[in-house]
Amino acid sequence: MQIDQKPGLGRFNTLALAIMAVMLPIQGAVAQESASADGAQEDVERINVVGSRRAGRTVSDSPVPIDIIDEDSIKATGLTETNMILNTLLPSFNFPQPSITDGTDHVRPAQLRGLAPDHTLVLVNGKRRHTSALLNLNGSMGRGSSAVDLNTIPANAIKRIEVLRDGAAAQYGSDAIAGVINIVLKDSPEGGEVSVTYGANVTTMDGVPNLDSVSIENGSLSLQTGSDREVTDGQTLTLRGNMGFELGTDGFIHVAAEYRDRGEANRADYDPRQNYPLVNGELDPREVTFDRYNHVFGNGAVTDFSVFANAGKYLTDSAELYVTASAGNRNSVGAGFYRRANDSRNVLSIYPDGFLPRIKTDIKDMSLIAGVRGYQGDWNYDVSVTHGQNDLDYSVINTLNVSLGPSSQTQFDAGGLEYGQTVFNVDASRFVDTDLFYSEVNVAVGAEYRRETYDITAGEPNSYIQGTFGPGGVVTDPVDGPFGAAGSQVFPGFTPESAGSNSRHNYSFYVDLDTNITEDWNAAVAVRFEDYSDFGSTVNWKMSHRYELNQDWALRGSISTGFRAPSLQQQNFTSIATVFVDSVPTETGTFAPSSDVALALGSPGLDAEESTNFSAGITYSPSANFNLSVDFYRIDIDDRIVLSNNLSGPAIETLLAGTGAVSGRFFLNAIDSRTQGVDVVTTYTYDTDSYGTLLFNAGLNINDNEVTDIIAPPAVLQGAGFDQDNLFSDVELRRFETGTPSDKINLGVTWNYDIYNATLRTTRYGEVEDPSSIAARNEIIPSEWVTDLDVNIAVTDNINVAVGANNIFDVYPRATRYNIEDVTTFANIFPYSGFSAFGFTGRYLYGKVSYRF
Repeated sequence: MQIDQKPGLGRFNTLALAIMAVMLPIQGAVAQESASADGAQEDVERINVVGSRRAGRTVSDSPVPIDIIDEDSIKATGLTETNMILNTLLPSFNFPQPSITDGTDHVRPAQLRGLAPDHTLVLVNGKRRHTSALLNLNGSMGRGSSAVDLNTIPANAIKRIEVLRDGAAAQYGSDAIAGVINIVLKDSPEGGEVSVTYGANVTTMDGVPNLDSVSIENGSLSLQTGSDREVTDGQTLTLRGNMGFELGTDGFIHVAAEYRDRGEANRADYDPRQNYPLVNGELDPREVTFDRYNHVFGNGAVTDFSVFANAGKYLTDSAELYVTASAGNRNSVGAGFYRRANDSRNVLSIYPDGFLPRIKTDIKDMSLIAGVRGYQGDWNYDVSVTHGQNDLDYSVINTLNVSLGPSSQTQFDAGGLEYGQTVFNVDASRFVDTDLFYSEVNVAVGAEYRRETYDITAGEPNSYIQGTFGPGGVVTDPVDGPFGAAGSQVFPGFTPESAGSNSRHNYSFYVDLDTNITEDWNAAVAVRFEDYSDFGSTVNWKMSHRYELNQDWALRGSISTGFRAPSLQQQNFTSIATVFVDSVPTETGTFAPSSDVALALGSPGLDAEESTNFSAGITYSPSANFNLSVDFYRIDIDDRIVLSNNLSGPAIETLLAGTGAVSGRFFLNAIDSRTQGVDVVTTYTYDTDSYGTLLFNAGLNINDNEVTDIIAPPAVLQGAGFDQDNLFSDVELRRFETGTPSDKINLGVTWNYDIYNATLRTTRYGEVEDPSSIAARNEIIPSEWVTDLDVNIAVTDNINVAVGANNIFDVYPRATRYNIEDVTTFANIFPYSGFSAFGFTGRYLYGKVSYRF
């Protein structure tokens, strides 16, 4: 089905020109040791950055846009999650914080340039990072994706973050459609730092009044409210330490560890509904004393521990052994929908007041990188093996299986997910003098073999079976029913039919050429071939150019093709869970594209996505104190993999009979899309002579996502009577097109003077839409400015004390009840949209003490 296209970038032009001086925080290149041809070490004011395989490439001479976030910028945020740090510092990065989305509460997805979370490739020390085992399934941004969990990487282990804002699949392989994030770990052989940070949300919920009293008047509930509700919660203790050690005279090991204990932050409003069954036709007196703050909506409780070790040692003058290892564990708790006492999903003898089922996750993450790099003759080489694994085990507590009646247990092992990845890399490069160009040609070649595994483990039988008791746990006919809902409430366990072990492998080869054609003109080209065991092969290429107009101005641009292979999670995940559909909790099944159910729904199976990237920009650097870059981009993606709409209706319910679900969905290559926009980046450093130095920074991203084509429903479903008009409904289309900010502005200034350091940042998050299939419930969330302040004082040469506030003015997204026409009960209970680009937890105050040695 062809759909009308929206206007292009015409609306961008005025705003882009008006804010040409706006930018995002980028610090200058930092000093790093690099090996010279004879093996000696020398200090060079440059860094080898992501996006090029040419030795000595820097941010300033890169033909594609690269952002560098240094250690000082990371510290000045006061934040303890890597995803939130990036959201604060990068205009093109989006990290909403949804709630009541099952596993997504525990592994929240992030986006670059409004594309899917799995369209960004993440590297650690230049090596591919494994993804999370979790597949994001519910109605949040990133629905249908499985991406790298950046929060498994502690911020105090990071030396810098390199963000390549350009397609790079021809250089790095699958997933690098929106760009690449490279986490560079600390590598100092000495010194270190320990710190203690404590903070909490101290906030007033804007537009949400406190429930002051409850009474029964004339046979009805009467609820009296007061002023906006004041809350202090989300107390977070973070302990960090990192230290470097020498390994002989030519080696190092740097270890960083982090422990974080974050309390629950609840922004749910009170529940106005009748909770108890009527007593002789009258309201139960317990309605007056019942705790009506019975839901949890916001950040769940989390205990996190992670440790990274980064090491290197020279085996000879020309060969270095390097090893990076990490391990982490996260225990978190998320909530579902409250089951009232009189709910058919409750058993009164077990929960006389009703219950709030909770999902617990135990996430274990580990990785190991080992390799040797150096030079042999004219060749630089790098041979490595990388292994990563992410395990996610589910348990459901404070719940029951209503179909097991009064004897049901109240907690269940619901099974688990496990994703593993092993990568073998061989890379080599050298300069070749062809006498054809101004400079030598850097020739890089390489090969890669990658094996992936994905396992689903079934839960205990009681977590998924359907017993013989009816709704409410009452005795019913053991043969004819009716029977209560199957499985543990809020999250039925994985069934044996869903369980299984899956794997695939692929191999690839690439060639990358980079040279200066003239003194002012640099050109690079890359070609990559990949072959996958499950869907075939692909060839991708990239060409980039940079031309210096003069000493201050330069033009740059690139064009490339790319791809993203369907993940093993998308191909094999199967589950049934409670999903919030237009304010109604619905038992929804997600079925593997090759399953009998999905095939009956018309699933054609999955193929790779294909993309074409264009970018063009200009840079201006008249001095070391000022720089400006403006880059326009366009990304076309064909055969994009999405999760179908939640298909429902009589025909679907008949097909799903016996599965425990009343609606179904599956993954398919359903749409084509176009993403286009502009990034403006600039910094200015001003030395006041007498009052220290001011570093001004600003950034602007304007982004437009458009679905350009949608496939028609499969023939098997046409005319079948299901409720939706298409497999990819209008709600899903708008989630893609308008669910991320259309623009984002970052402004900041850092002041350094004597023992004082202060950073003030303010970010404007553009308007977003939380779509609904019911027009009166469609929500437009207005743009907002959010301001942060961090003040650091060096008490001694070794001890620093910092205090700060994130969202110092306590800004909330406008409450849903004021954004929509049809205000449902749940629109009140959950007062803010999970699509808010800056979350909805309000002001966060913190203090930090650190000791550096």
